[in-house]
Amino acid sequence: MPNSNFTQTAAFIWSVADLLRGDFKQSQYGRVILPFTLLRRLECVLEESKDAVVAQAEKVKAMNLPEEAQEKMILRAAFTFETNTPKEKKGLSFFNTSPMDLGKIGQSDIKDNLENYIQCFSADAREIFEHFKFDEFVGLLDDANLLFKVVKKFATTDLSPKAVSNHQMGLIFEELIRRFAESSNETAGEHFTPRDIVRLTTSLVFMEDDEALTQDGIIRTIYDPTAGTGGFLSSGMEYVHELNPKAVMRAFGQELNPESYAICKADMLIKGQDVSRIKLGNTLSNDQLPADQFDYMLSNPPFGVDWKKIEAEIKDEHTLKGFDGRFGAGLPRVSDGSLLFLMHLISKMRPVSLKELHNVDGCVKDGGRIGIILNGSPLFTGGAGSGESEIRRYILEADLLEGIIALPTDMFYNTGIATYVWVLSNKKTSERKGKVQLIDGSNLCGKMRKSLGSKRNLMSEDDIKLITRTFGNFEVVDARELDKPIEQKSNRGRQSSTSKKTAPKTFASKIFNSTDFGYRRLTIERPLRLSSQITDAAIESLRFAPKPLNAPMERLYNEFGTAWNEDSYGYLVEVETEVRKIIKAEFSELKEKQIKDLLDSKLWLFQRSLMDKAQQLQTAVATMSVGKEMAGGRNVVSNDFNQFDITMKGAFKATGIKFDTKEKKQFFDAVTFKNPDAEPVVKKVIKEATQPLYGSFNYNGKVVEFLPDGDLRDNENVPLDPSITTTESIESYVKREVLPHVSDAWINADKRDEKDGEIGVVGYEIPFNRHFYVYQPPRALEVIDEDLALVSDEIMSLLQEVRS
Repeated sequence: MPNSNFTQTAAFIWSVADLLRGDFKQSQYGRVILPFTLLRRLECVLEESKDAVVAQAEKVKAMNLPEEAQEKMILRAAFTFETNTPKEKKGLSFFNTSPMDLGKIGQSDIKDNLENYIQCFSADAREIFEHFKFDEFVGLLDDANLLFKVVKKFATTDLSPKAVSNHQMGLIFEELIRRFAESSNETAGEHFTPRDIVRLTTSLVFMEDDEALTQDGIIRTIYDPTAGTGGFLSSGMEYVHELNPKAVMRAFGQELNPESYAICKADMLIKGQDVSRIKLGNTLSNDQLPADQFDYMLSNPPFGVDWKKIEAEIKDEHTLKGFDGRFGAGLPRVSDGSLLFLMHLISKMRPVSLKELHNVDGCVKDGGRIGIILNGSPLFTGGAGSGESEIRRYILEADLLEGIIALPTDMFYNTGIATYVWVLSNKKTSERKGKVQLIDGSNLCGKMRKSLGSKRNLMSEDDIKLITRTFGNFEVVDARELDKPIEQKSNRGRQSSTSKKTAPKTFASKIFNSTDFGYRRLTIERPLRLSSQITDAAIESLRFAPKPLNAPMERLYNEFGTAWNEDSYGYLVEVETEVRKIIKAEFSELKEKQIKDLLDSKLWLFQRSLMDKAQQLQTAVATMSVGKEMAGGRNVVSNDFNQFDITMKGAFKATGIKFDTKEKKQFFDAVTFKNPDAEPVVKKVIKEATQPLYGSFNYNGKVVEFLPDGDLRDNENVPLDPSITTTESIESYVKREVLPHVSDAWINADKRDEKDGEIGVVGYEIPFNRHFYVYQPPRALEVIDEDLALVSDEIMSLLQEVRS
């Protein structure tokens, strides 16, 4: 790290805010200071070659070439001298063809002169000022009679490469960005990740490659698809610079917010990066670096933001390209796009060559590493077979996940929720292969003296070192109590000697097999058991359609049905207004189509016809039952639906009545009810050996399958166990965990995983909190009673004071 001069320089530049106070909002200071800082740095860098560039521009102008061709020719004259080797020229990626600079812009016509000066920059630099909306703020400064004062302040600030190196200038600009973000708390989280989180994530991603990064001639790429103001890119370059000042880091990024994009691009320009690698646009729907792959990737995507606006593009890529695109593994629910960013990053990982796969020295030079900050939902949202679960499955089965670190809450400017750092790599060391490390760092923080938006906690250097050391050592740490102050919660002045103890603040690390997070979801069926009884009430209920029209029809029948005759049955057209009033008052949930059905006599006539047929069947069953013990006789309860079904077939044959599917369902729903003590309903007789575990039972001397009861259907998650076969795993689980409680259950063998074709759908989840849960025993009842007594006495004492 350079000395503290860069912080002093940043503070000096930020003192421009003293001029702006009163005329500008605090959240607008950065919109003035940042572009002026960039402008001053650019002109200081260009100073040595300015005369050559101006002369070259005059020559090129006379050639009447396209702008792109003009820029290439002018760039030949743009150079600066390296600060450590004054005799060595270095080509620049930007220029300004104006003979003016901030020091030469006079007070007269200063606004027009400054705007013309900006227009003389090369396209990339000019674009930055456009996205800053610099001309708008120049106008505001001019209206407030502050423009000349601000220009004069910056014109006297020495930001030349000889005074401030590229590295130091990057730190100065980053400090200004931080001040800007903190001065606008309400929007800080949209474009700025707190520096403590940036340092932690960067260290976790880069630390495994420290040895490789110290080698001579090293060239590496770093990428952030949600670049914001470039904090992660700057931190990554700073980390490598500290290890190896001669290493070359090439930064790539894409950002959706134009202002954040401008700041990021300006920061990269100041650091000497090729800013054509910084793109503006939506990374998910319009990846502007489609062919690029990277060594290191860092990202803090927005938490819980839906992707409905770009749903069509994402689904098309998933469907048409599959694993040849970015989203082959699956798609999360539309309400949260966090995992889309993770899959995007995975698709950008530099592949490991065959040569590196067989590298025995453990130092893999190819491949990529990812550090991404996510909220809790990507850990567990979505059951087996869901898009989220399939994404986790792909990551874990491809052995890409190295570890997840739980961060403290209240760490970000715009949210206080729990967050996690995921570290992924396609070049795991041998000891990490097939393993995942979980680190609970949720208590590693201290309270800030002054909150910044939702950010109330801060990780210290010691906290960051503890996490990185534990991760780097691939170390298991049992829950260790931390030397952290206990939070004091307000009790409105009361102090209780028996109050509940606060859980100790601990730190822990655990290592798991990748398969420990997987399970196979079995569908467990149980037989449908029905009792039957043909009663007058059941037959009468068929006058009305099933829910949701049942209650409205009964209400309307009671209101108007008594006046109906054979010719007018169900005719409600003449009373439509009254009908609609009743429905609006009592059944407002009904939709217009359902209301129109109620007003149509066809519905009423259909239900009456069904009721009449049911009455005929009731009579036939009663006649058949005379002198016989037949299942389903009038008002007789049958607990064997299989026998009742035989009886009904006889009644249908005797009456000649035929039901369509709709009528049959309504009739049997009316005359049957579920009964756990009834016999199971047989679906079919089969010519196979019995397999009770899979639904083939010996019943009354025959091998049968039962109809399953949808209400009793359940799912069981069987942990993946690669040491035994799937069949052994699921059968032993069901025998051990299911059958002792419900002996008639069986496994639905039709529910299979699409990928491996075996019974049960494979799912993955990472129940982070469950693995680090520390049981806190409840207080004894005597202690609670004592506490209540003390509070009661205090209340009575206060009431007496009020009365007196």
